[in-house]
Amino acid sequence: MHFVTAQLDHGPIVMQAVVPVRAGDDETALAARVLSVEHVIYPLSVRWFVEGELLLEGGLVRHRRGASQLLA
Repeated sequence: MHFVTAQLDHGPIVMQAVVPVRAGDDETALAARVLSVEHVIYPLSVRWFVEGELLLEGGLVRHRRGASQLLA
């Protein structure tokens, strides 16, 4: 999840997640795994934004109270 800029898929990162690529994965299986993680990251990132918990400093985003921005 990132803030939007004029460039496609570019901008300061709000939150990331690790999504494993498993032997035997096809596009459908991997896409489903990514989607399930997005369903966690998007609402949390939006909540942080709405609640004023995100700080943009020098092109980097950090959580005001130091919450992890990596979902592992």
